[in-house]
Amino acid sequence: MENERQPAVRTVEGAVAGRWRAGMAEFRGVPYAQPPVGERRFAAPVPVAPWDGTRQATEFGPLPPQSGPVQMESAHETDWLTLNVSTPDPGAAGLPVLVWLPGGGYVISVSSDPTYDPTLLCAAGLVVVSVNYRVGVEGFALIDGAPVNRGFLDQIAALEWVQRNISRFGGDPARVCVAGQSAGAGSIASLLVTTQGLFQRAITHSVPSAFVLPLLAKQVTAALANGDDLRNIDPWQLADKLTAFNAGLPGQRDRWGPMAQIGAGVCPVLDETSLPRAPWSALENGVDLLVGHTRDEFRLFSVMAGRLGTFTAEDAQLALDLFAPEPDGYRAAYAEASPEELMEIVYSDALFRIPSQKLAEANALAGGRSYLFELCLSAPGVGACHSLDVPLAFGTLDSPVGRQVFGETPDTATLRVSEELRQAWASFAATGDPGWAAYRPDQRLTRVLDVESVTVPYPEEASRKIWEHDTPVPFTLPS
Repeated sequence: MENERQPAVRTVEGAVAGRWRAGMAEFRGVPYAQPPVGERRFAAPVPVAPWDGTRQATEFGPLPPQSGPVQMESAHETDWLTLNVSTPDPGAAGLPVLVWLPGGGYVISVSSDPTYDPTLLCAAGLVVVSVNYRVGVEGFALIDGAPVNRGFLDQIAALEWVQRNISRFGGDPARVCVAGQSAGAGSIASLLVTTQGLFQRAITHSVPSAFVLPLLAKQVTAALANGDDLRNIDPWQLADKLTAFNAGLPGQRDRWGPMAQIGAGVCPVLDETSLPRAPWSALENGVDLLVGHTRDEFRLFSVMAGRLGTFTAEDAQLALDLFAPEPDGYRAAYAEASPEELMEIVYSDALFRIPSQKLAEANALAGGRSYLFELCLSAPGVGACHSLDVPLAFGTLDSPVGRQVFGETPDTATLRVSEELRQAWASFAATGDPGWAAYRPDQRLTRVLDVESVTVPYPEEASRKIWEHDTPVPFTLPS
């Protein structure tokens, strides 16, 4: 019950005092590891030191260094590795837990984004945790002497914190569901392979295909450094340097291939010591998995680049040459598509749709329960684009992003799809069942979320057949 007295919890590391809001107790900016600066920069996360007294946990922690249009009000602060806990009742016991890993192309991680407001999920009975982790050069660049994929190590440290402490917030450490979209989903797909026992269920929206082999990763890091020692560059200045570097990558397509084309200077590294193969090829132990993608994944990037409606036959051919396992198969299967439509289909498949479908299938073959969905509900100007599912799942249609894509007054279909997806999340986190039939390799049943939602065989069958005997190829040096 809300009152003027702050909610307080004693974690293993020390006491924290939060605040009441909208019927839930919120604890913001709780550290799960020490600041990764100085001697700890580019190192594995170090457990946070215990503290005496009560730590105020009413404000979000400072952002890790970000690339792209992210505000830098707290750039001088270094306590980046924090998380936020929202609970309907800190005095409860055994509530299901949802841990949200924000996405953003492995260069952005903003757990404080209003799109991720947990109010409605908490009202559904979940304890919701959101995590800041290192991204960009700090989290994923391949650096000599540093562990690979440090961002993943941060996420593991946060999940270990959850195991130690979530029961003190009313949650059940044996019912932890980790959730993410885009780079957050790619993180979780990797954790499915490398991490055991820290979570029991997983939700992955728009799993990306972006993984890089070490030889290429080393070359790109060297080019980014341009002779400088990255350790001597201020982290936020280095993030800006990566932003500029990524913008120029398409001009390096002949040198670095598909990685350059999509402007991704850093992404998870596949190496023998941590993650030898992409998750859909390496998954051996299945879990309860809810995975989905949108119908028009690539539309968002066309709109953001100001290119919607301008793509040519040459652009379509480039997409086929760089990303399609069977260019002729695409032209035959989508003979009626315009060049722009064909290009969008290829990029949507190769970057997000096929990795998502492959992960669902791999998990089912590994003995897990997979549930697949495709979002087909359209928003004006962007269709069923990448990231459209996030405000729908959180029910944050009144957030800045929600208003931007759905308008000030969402229509009845939008409200209904949002309710269905949010209830699916809550049910899946609690029971492992989102409310529709499981995906099996022999049936491929998929929930299509639209004005009228239905459960049907996988709706992108033409693309699935093209990719049936192929998987997305990790970024490597062109041959």
